[in-house]
Amino acid sequence: MIVKLKDVTLFSKGKQINGSELSEEGKFPYLNGGIKPSGNWNMANTKANTVTISEGGNSCGYVNFMKEPFWCGAHCYYFYSTKGNSKYLYYALKSQQNKIMKLRSGACMPNIKKNDLANFEFEYDFNEINQNLVVNKLDKIQEIIDIRMEQIRQLEELVKARFVELFGDTILNPYGWNVVTVGDIVTDVRYGTSKPAVEGGKYPYLRMNNLTYDGHLDLSDMKYIDISDNEIEKCIVRKGDVLFNRTNSIELVGKTCVFDLDDDMVIAGYIIRVRLNEKLLPIVLSSYLNLPSLKEQLRSMAKGAVNQANINAQELQSIKIYLPPIELQNQFATFVEQTDKSKLEYKKSLVEMQNLMESLMNQYFS
Repeated sequence: MIVKLKDVTLFSKGKQINGSELSEEGKFPYLNGGIKPSGNWNMANTKANTVTISEGGNSCGYVNFMKEPFWCGAHCYYFYSTKGNSKYLYYALKSQQNKIMKLRSGACMPNIKKNDLANFEFEYDFNEINQNLVVNKLDKIQEIIDIRMEQIRQLEELVKARFVELFGDTILNPYGWNVVTVGDIVTDVRYGTSKPAVEGGKYPYLRMNNLTYDGHLDLSDMKYIDISDNEIEKCIVRKGDVLFNRTNSIELVGKTCVFDLDDDMVIAGYIIRVRLNEKLLPIVLSSYLNLPSLKEQLRSMAKGAVNQANINAQELQSIKIYLPPIELQNQFATFVEQTDKSKLEYKKSLVEMQNLMESLMNQYFS
């Protein structure tokens, strides 16, 4: 039946903690409205197995389920005294997350008002036997999703470990290889175009959201663009180009990946296209820039505000990198290719499970 959220559960905001007081040694996660906990705290104000919804910020409306006790911050709603299985409430609300996000108000700092959330309507079955059956089925699918995501994460960590195993510490350069700047090994460095995407454009248009934090292309949300023939060479990308996200938030600036597709695409102005000479393979440079130590260096180089940090082409070319023997570079490239094949299988299974989850949630809650 269709119910209002206030008819199913009670909810309230948590209490703010000064970010400077958070500690890695804290026993309990601190959730303050984001998608993930933003740190740890030495106390909990909320029980385990609690549904939360982000109240404010870019992620407001995001539905979460905290399996362990945690401290709930002031930008997060937590739910209690739920009628029935709290995990069932989580799945019911998660299925409506996009609609909940549309309850946002405010421009600079969007938030969801408590009264609007209280009157949010959705499908809910009060029969606890039915609730438990739904939860058990969805939990099994979610378990497989979690396993696949962990397998993909472990493969990504394996590539980073193999990089260090073959080439040594990026700072210490234990093998004493020749050190150059990125500028010394490039044949071409260009910014993308500032032209807007258009409906029915000729070329796929890569933007900063199409580069993932871990160094891959994500083509799930594509736009298209028209570029004249006399301009196309300035902003087109081809297989083997390295793409560098020069402008983004401070956490995401410097995302790097290799363009490994056969089809030509066009890059937006927030991306730098890098073409290398024969001394360094693109996958080596991309993997190098995606190492934690280099991401930290990139964040320290970035200029500008928190929401609009920037690293320009000159600064990118000033970054130092050692040159391993090409035989080792080829060995690393082969290893990455092999792990990517395994990752592709896991991702295929992950998408299948995610689609099944979405289908069942629509069946149960629509």
